[in-house]
Amino acid sequence: MTEQRDEAVDESCVLTEGPWTHRFVGANGSRFHVVEAGTGPMVLFLHGFPEHWWAWHRMLPAVADAGFRAVAMDLRGYGASDKPPRGYDGYTLAADVAGLIRALGERSATLVGTGAGGMIAWTAASFHPNLVRRLVVLGAPHPLRLRAAIFADPRGQFAASTPALRFQLPRYEHLLTRDNGRAVEEMLRRWGGHRWVTGPDFADYARRYREAMRIPQAAFCALEGYRWAFRSVLRLHGYRFVKLMQRPITAPTLQLHGARDVASLPRTAQGSGRYVSAPYEWRLLDEVGHFPHLEAPELVLGEILRWAKS
Repeated sequence: MTEQRDEAVDESCVLTEGPWTHRFVGANGSRFHVVEAGTGPMVLFLHGFPEHWWAWHRMLPAVADAGFRAVAMDLRGYGASDKPPRGYDGYTLAADVAGLIRALGERSATLVGTGAGGMIAWTAASFHPNLVRRLVVLGAPHPLRLRAAIFADPRGQFAASTPALRFQLPRYEHLLTRDNGRAVEEMLRRWGGHRWVTGPDFADYARRYREAMRIPQAAFCALEGYRWAFRSVLRLHGYRFVKLMQRPITAPTLQLHGARDVASLPRTAQGSGRYVSAPYEWRLLDEVGHFPHLEAPELVLGEILRWAKS
Protein backbone atom coordinates (compact mmCIF):
# COMPACT_ATOMS: atom_id res chain seq x y z
CA MET A 1 0.00 0.00 0.00
CA THR A 2 2.90 2.34 -0.70
CA GLU A 3 0.69 4.49 -2.91
CA GLN A 4 -1.53 5.29 0.09
CA ARG A 5 1.41 6.20 2.30
CA ASP A 6 2.96 8.53 -0.25
CA GLU A 7 -0.24 10.34 -1.20
CA ALA A 8 0.13 14.11 -0.81
CA VAL A 9 -2.57 16.67 -0.07
CA ASP A 10 -3.27 20.16 -1.37
CA GLU A 11 -2.47 23.24 0.70
CA SER A 12 -6.14 24.20 0.55
CA CYS A 13 -6.59 21.77 3.46
CA VAL A 14 -5.43 24.54 5.83
CA LEU A 15 -7.79 27.22 4.45
CA THR A 16 -10.51 26.46 7.00
CA GLU A 17 -13.34 28.98 7.11
CA GLY A 18 -14.33 30.66 10.34
CA PRO A 19 -14.64 34.05 12.07
CA TRP A 20 -11.43 35.20 10.41
CA THR A 21 -10.02 36.25 7.03
CA HIS A 22 -7.41 34.37 5.00
CA ARG A 23 -4.81 36.49 3.20
CA PHE A 24 -1.58 35.99 1.28
CA VAL A 25 1.04 38.63 2.02
CA GLY A 26 4.44 39.19 0.43
CA ALA A 27 7.28 39.78 2.88
CA ASN A 28 11.05 39.21 2.91
CA GLY A 29 10.94 37.81 -0.62
CA SER A 30 8.31 35.13 0.05
CA ARG A 31 4.53 34.81 0.17
CA PHE A 32 2.99 34.05 3.54
CA HIS A 33 -0.46 32.77 4.40
CA VAL A 34 -1.94 34.73 7.29
CA VAL A 35 -5.26 34.49 9.09
CA GLU A 36 -6.59 37.55 10.88
CA ALA A 37 -9.50 38.84 12.88
CA GLY A 38 -10.35 42.12 14.60
CA THR A 39 -8.85 45.58 14.61
CA GLY A 40 -6.54 47.40 16.98
CA PRO A 41 -2.93 46.87 18.09
CA MET A 42 -1.56 43.77 16.42
CA VAL A 43 -0.88 40.47 18.18
CA LEU A 44 1.06 38.17 15.86
CA PHE A 45 1.01 34.43 16.60
CA LEU A 46 3.80 32.04 15.56
CA HIS A 47 3.05 28.30 15.66
CA GLY A 48 5.54 25.55 16.45
CA PHE A 49 6.45 22.14 15.07
CA PRO A 50 4.59 20.09 13.81
CA GLU A 51 1.77 22.66 13.61
CA HIS A 52 0.45 25.37 11.33
CA TRP A 53 -1.74 28.45 11.94
CA TRP A 54 -4.63 26.28 13.21
CA ALA A 55 -2.77 26.08 16.52
CA TRP A 56 -4.24 29.52 17.29
CA HIS A 57 -7.76 29.16 15.87
CA ARG A 58 -9.36 29.47 19.32
CA MET A 59 -7.20 32.44 20.26
CA LEU A 60 -7.88 34.56 17.16
CA PRO A 61 -11.57 35.45 17.75
CA ALA A 62 -11.07 35.82 21.50
CA VAL A 63 -8.10 38.18 21.10
CA ALA A 64 -10.01 40.10 18.40
CA ASP A 65 -13.00 40.48 20.74
CA ALA A 66 -10.64 41.97 23.33
CA GLY A 67 -9.80 44.85 20.99
CA PHE A 68 -6.77 43.62 19.08
CA ARG A 69 -5.86 42.77 15.50
CA ALA A 70 -5.14 39.06 15.91
CA VAL A 71 -2.97 37.55 13.16
CA ALA A 72 -1.68 33.98 12.86
CA MET A 73 0.82 33.13 10.14
CA ASP A 74 1.95 29.91 8.54
CA LEU A 75 5.70 30.03 9.02
CA ARG A 76 8.00 29.71 6.02
CA GLY A 77 7.64 26.19 4.70
CA TYR A 78 4.42 25.35 6.54
CA GLY A 79 0.75 25.26 5.62
CA ALA A 80 -0.11 27.48 2.68
CA SER A 81 2.97 29.71 2.91
CA ASP A 82 5.77 29.50 0.34
CA LYS A 83 8.16 26.56 0.64
CA PRO A 84 11.47 27.70 -0.84
CA PRO A 85 14.42 25.29 -0.57
CA ARG A 86 16.41 27.74 1.53
CA GLY A 87 15.91 30.39 4.18
CA TYR A 88 15.45 28.30 7.35
CA ASP A 89 18.31 29.88 9.26
CA GLY A 90 17.61 32.00 12.33
CA TYR A 91 18.39 35.25 10.54
CA THR A 92 15.89 34.70 7.72
CA LEU A 93 13.10 33.34 9.92
CA ALA A 94 13.35 36.39 12.17
CA ALA A 95 13.40 38.64 9.10
CA ASP A 96 10.22 36.91 7.87
CA VAL A 97 8.43 38.04 11.04
CA ALA A 98 9.81 41.56 10.84
CA GLY A 99 8.91 41.84 7.15
CA LEU A 100 5.38 40.57 7.78
CA ILE A 101 4.76 43.12 10.53
CA ARG A 102 5.75 45.88 8.11
CA ALA A 103 3.86 44.35 5.18
CA LEU A 104 0.68 44.32 7.27
CA GLY A 105 1.07 48.06 7.80
CA GLU A 106 2.08 47.95 11.45
CA ARG A 107 4.94 49.69 13.23
CA SER A 108 5.16 47.02 15.93
CA ALA A 109 3.33 44.03 17.35
CA THR A 110 2.97 41.91 20.43
CA LEU A 111 4.65 38.67 19.41
CA VAL A 112 3.38 35.32 20.70
CA GLY A 113 5.37 32.21 19.79
CA THR A 114 5.24 28.58 20.87
CA GLY A 115 7.84 25.83 20.48
CA ALA A 116 9.88 26.44 17.34
CA GLY A 117 7.82 29.59 16.82
CA GLY A 118 8.86 30.70 20.29
CA MET A 119 12.50 30.35 19.31
CA ILE A 120 11.82 32.54 16.28
CA ALA A 121 10.02 35.03 18.53
CA TRP A 122 13.06 35.28 20.82
CA THR A 123 15.25 35.87 17.78
CA ALA A 124 12.95 38.46 16.18
CA ALA A 125 12.77 40.40 19.45
CA SER A 126 16.57 40.39 19.65
CA PHE A 127 17.32 41.23 16.02
CA HIS A 128 14.40 43.64 15.38
CA PRO A 129 13.69 45.27 18.76
CA ASN A 130 11.78 48.25 17.36
CA LEU A 131 9.14 45.96 15.83
CA VAL A 132 8.37 43.86 18.91
CA ARG A 133 6.30 45.76 21.44
CA ARG A 134 5.80 42.88 23.84
CA LEU A 135 6.85 39.24 23.81
CA VAL A 136 5.05 36.08 24.99
CA VAL A 137 6.94 32.79 24.67
CA LEU A 138 5.44 29.35 25.28
CA GLY A 139 7.40 26.12 25.57
CA ALA A 140 10.63 27.62 24.22
CA PRO A 141 13.88 28.43 26.04
CA HIS A 142 15.94 31.33 24.80
CA PRO A 143 18.02 29.88 21.91
CA LEU A 144 21.26 30.37 23.83
CA ARG A 145 19.85 28.57 26.88
CA LEU A 146 18.83 25.65 24.69
CA ARG A 147 22.16 25.50 22.93
CA ALA A 148 24.08 25.53 26.21
CA ALA A 149 21.83 22.91 27.83
CA ILE A 150 22.19 20.44 24.96
CA PHE A 151 25.93 20.32 25.65
CA ALA A 152 25.89 20.78 29.44
CA ASP A 153 22.97 18.49 30.33
CA PRO A 154 23.54 15.18 28.50
CA ARG A 155 20.99 13.18 30.52
CA GLY A 156 18.46 15.97 30.37
CA GLN A 157 18.11 18.34 27.43
CA PHE A 158 20.44 16.40 25.13
CA ALA A 159 18.35 13.26 25.63
CA ALA A 160 15.15 15.28 25.23
CA SER A 161 16.48 16.66 21.94
CA THR A 162 17.03 13.19 20.45
CA PRO A 163 14.05 13.48 18.04
CA ALA A 164 15.48 16.73 16.66
CA LEU A 165 18.86 15.07 16.30
CA ARG A 166 17.21 12.43 14.15
CA PHE A 167 15.94 15.22 11.90
CA GLN A 168 19.54 15.61 10.72
CA LEU A 169 19.31 12.30 8.83
CA PRO A 170 18.96 12.72 5.05
CA ARG A 171 15.43 12.18 3.76
CA TYR A 172 14.04 11.86 7.28
CA GLU A 173 11.08 13.91 6.04
CA HIS A 174 9.77 10.78 4.32
CA LEU A 175 9.33 9.19 7.73
CA LEU A 176 7.17 12.15 8.78
CA THR A 177 4.74 11.68 5.90
CA ARG A 178 4.70 7.87 5.83
CA ASP A 179 1.42 6.18 6.82
CA ASN A 180 -0.44 9.47 6.30
CA GLY A 181 1.78 11.30 8.77
CA ARG A 182 1.59 8.84 11.63
CA ALA A 183 4.92 10.08 13.03
CA VAL A 184 3.40 13.54 13.49
CA GLU A 185 0.72 12.14 15.78
CA GLU A 186 3.32 10.11 17.66
CA MET A 187 5.31 13.29 18.36
CA LEU A 188 2.19 15.07 19.58
CA ARG A 189 1.50 12.20 21.95
CA ARG A 190 5.09 12.07 23.18
CA TRP A 191 5.39 15.81 23.80
CA GLY A 192 1.85 16.67 24.93
CA GLY A 193 0.57 16.47 28.49
CA HIS A 194 -1.46 13.40 29.49
CA ARG A 195 -4.73 15.28 29.98
CA TRP A 196 -4.59 16.71 26.47
CA VAL A 197 -3.53 13.62 24.54
CA THR A 198 -6.29 11.60 26.23
CA GLY A 199 -8.87 14.38 25.93
CA PRO A 200 -11.61 15.05 23.36
CA ASP A 201 -9.72 17.65 21.28
CA PHE A 202 -6.59 15.67 20.53
CA ALA A 203 -7.87 13.60 17.62
CA ASP A 204 -8.90 16.65 15.57
CA TYR A 205 -5.56 18.42 16.08
CA ALA A 206 -3.66 15.25 15.21
CA ARG A 207 -5.71 14.75 12.04
CA ARG A 208 -5.18 18.35 10.88
CA TYR A 209 -1.47 18.39 11.63
CA ARG A 210 -0.92 15.03 9.94
CA GLU A 211 -2.70 16.30 6.85
CA ALA A 212 -0.85 19.63 6.69
CA MET A 213 2.53 17.91 7.02
CA ARG A 214 1.72 15.94 3.85
CA ILE A 215 1.47 19.11 1.74
CA PRO A 216 4.29 18.79 -0.84
CA GLN A 217 7.65 19.96 0.60
CA ALA A 218 6.16 20.88 4.01
CA ALA A 219 7.93 18.08 5.87
CA PHE A 220 11.30 18.90 4.28
CA CYS A 221 10.93 22.59 5.10
CA ALA A 222 9.80 21.89 8.66
CA LEU A 223 13.00 19.95 9.34
CA GLU A 224 15.36 22.45 7.71
CA GLY A 225 15.16 24.88 10.62
CA TYR A 226 16.26 22.15 13.03
CA ARG A 227 19.01 21.08 10.64
CA TRP A 228 20.36 24.63 10.47
CA ALA A 229 20.28 24.98 14.26
CA PHE A 230 22.54 21.96 14.73
CA ARG A 231 24.81 22.40 11.72
CA SER A 232 25.38 26.10 12.39
CA VAL A 233 27.19 25.24 15.64
CA LEU A 234 30.27 24.41 13.58
CA ARG A 235 29.96 27.27 11.10
CA LEU A 236 30.91 30.94 11.10
CA HIS A 237 27.37 32.25 10.62
CA GLY A 238 26.33 30.15 13.61
CA TYR A 239 29.02 31.81 15.70
CA ARG A 240 27.81 35.22 14.53
CA PHE A 241 24.24 34.23 15.42
CA VAL A 242 25.29 33.41 18.98
CA LYS A 243 27.11 36.71 19.33
CA LEU A 244 24.10 38.68 18.07
CA MET A 245 21.67 36.79 20.30
CA GLN A 246 23.59 37.95 23.35
CA ARG A 247 22.09 41.42 22.94
CA PRO A 248 19.53 42.00 25.72
CA ILE A 249 15.89 41.89 24.66
CA THR A 250 14.17 45.21 25.32
CA ALA A 251 10.54 44.04 24.94
CA PRO A 252 8.69 43.20 28.16
CA THR A 253 8.64 39.39 28.13
CA LEU A 254 6.27 36.78 29.54
CA GLN A 255 7.48 33.17 29.48
CA LEU A 256 4.99 30.33 30.01
CA HIS A 257 6.27 26.77 30.23
CA GLY A 258 4.67 23.40 30.86
CA ALA A 259 5.92 21.63 33.97
CA ARG A 260 5.66 18.33 32.05
CA ASP A 261 7.37 19.52 28.85
CA VAL A 262 9.64 16.66 27.76
CA ALA A 263 10.82 18.36 24.55
CA SER A 264 12.13 21.60 26.07
CA LEU A 265 12.77 20.85 29.72
CA PRO A 266 11.65 23.42 32.31
CA ARG A 267 15.15 23.53 33.78
CA THR A 268 16.45 24.47 30.33
CA ALA A 269 13.90 27.26 29.90
CA GLN A 270 14.44 28.70 33.37
CA GLY A 271 17.11 31.34 33.27
CA SER A 272 16.05 32.71 29.89
CA GLY A 273 15.26 35.96 31.69
CA ARG A 274 18.97 36.71 31.91
CA TYR A 275 18.73 37.77 28.25
CA VAL A 276 15.88 40.25 28.91
CA SER A 277 16.63 43.77 30.13
CA ALA A 278 12.92 44.76 30.21
CA PRO A 279 10.25 43.57 32.70
CA TYR A 280 10.15 39.78 32.68
CA GLU A 281 7.82 37.16 34.14
CA TRP A 282 8.17 33.38 34.30
CA ARG A 283 5.25 31.03 34.95
CA LEU A 284 5.38 27.25 35.19
CA LEU A 285 2.09 25.54 34.24
CA ASP A 286 1.20 22.40 36.20
CA GLU A 287 0.19 19.24 34.32
CA VAL A 288 1.00 20.90 30.95
CA GLY A 289 3.38 19.52 28.34
CA HIS A 290 4.96 21.10 25.27
CA PHE A 291 1.75 22.67 23.88
CA PRO A 292 0.39 25.11 26.51
CA HIS A 293 -1.79 26.94 23.97
CA LEU A 294 -3.63 23.67 23.22
CA GLU A 295 -3.50 22.06 26.65
CA ALA A 296 -4.53 25.06 28.75
CA PRO A 297 -6.05 27.48 26.20
CA GLU A 298 -8.15 29.55 28.61
CA LEU A 299 -5.26 30.11 30.99
CA VAL A 300 -2.88 30.99 28.15
CA LEU A 301 -5.44 33.31 26.56
CA GLY A 302 -5.86 35.19 29.82
CA GLU A 303 -2.11 35.59 30.20
CA ILE A 304 -1.66 36.79 26.61
CA LEU A 305 -4.39 39.41 27.03
CA ARG A 306 -3.00 40.52 30.39
CA TRP A 307 0.44 40.98 28.90
CA ALA A 308 -0.76 42.66 25.70
CA LYS A 309 -2.89 45.15 27.64
CA SER A 310 -0.42 45.99 30.41
